[in-house]
Amino acid sequence: MRIRIVDAFTDRPFAGNPAGVLLFDSGGFPDDTWLQNVAKEVNLSETAFAHPLPAGGGADWALRWFTPAAEVDMCGHATLATAHVLHTTGAGGGTVRFSARCGILTATAHDDATVTLDFPTSPLTPVPVPDGVAKALGAEVLSAHDTGPHVGDLLVELADERTVRSLAPDLAALVAHSERGIIATAPAQDPSAGYDYVSRCFFPRLGIDEDPVTGSAHTALAPFWSTRQGRDDLTGLQASARSGLVRTALRGERTLLTGGAVTVIDGELLTAP
Repeated sequence: MRIRIVDAFTDRPFAGNPAGVLLFDSGGFPDDTWLQNVAKEVNLSETAFAHPLPAGGGADWALRWFTPAAEVDMCGHATLATAHVLHTTGAGGGTVRFSARCGILTATAHDDATVTLDFPTSPLTPVPVPDGVAKALGAEVLSAHDTGPHVGDLLVELADERTVRSLAPDLAALVAHSERGIIATAPAQDPSAGYDYVSRCFFPRLGIDEDPVTGSAHTALAPFWSTRQGRDDLTGLQASARSGLVRTALRGERTLLTGGAVTVIDGELLTAP
């Protein structure tokens, strides 16, 4: 069984966010325990599993995502990685429809090796800054927003880009403050650098201390910064050690996420379901 590692939201190897991708020939998914064990073995923030669906339905492929610790409802970078594999191997056309826990997602591959994802926009609800969040992050929090059921993160606004980049949070303390994780964000210090806002994402509850580039988080970051900057089309830099750019386009209840992808490993999984 072929297994690939794809770096997503980047145009070069060893940057962006790596995801495992396994495509099954037909039928349903293997046992959940086997899928979780593969994700543990791959030990990346997410591994994507997909199988084709019968023609004529509402979607082309069924898609699921697992961290090393749990299945998740929504994942952007592993969806982009899966679409990249389908496109580059000829298994999928220019636009692929995925059936996932969070609904129907589409991915369109372009000639410049980028992929545009069409995801549901995360509803933002202002909430009081929870006690202990600022201490756990080690920075003052200007505002906090709940990101809704599919993402399940707490989005926190910090003072500036330098503060976001310098975070060294108490990860154990962060676990208590969201359903999934914490998105920390601030405006770009210099918009002429090619991005409009920065972020970092911490998911210790899912066994991921810091996610390198989080597509799903940008379904919340897009409406947050579009409201503040007065533009629907923006670019976000996720300022992790690997780093990556996500172009966001707010389209009402949908958010378009565009980024590049590069396959870095194409191998064989020797343990079958």
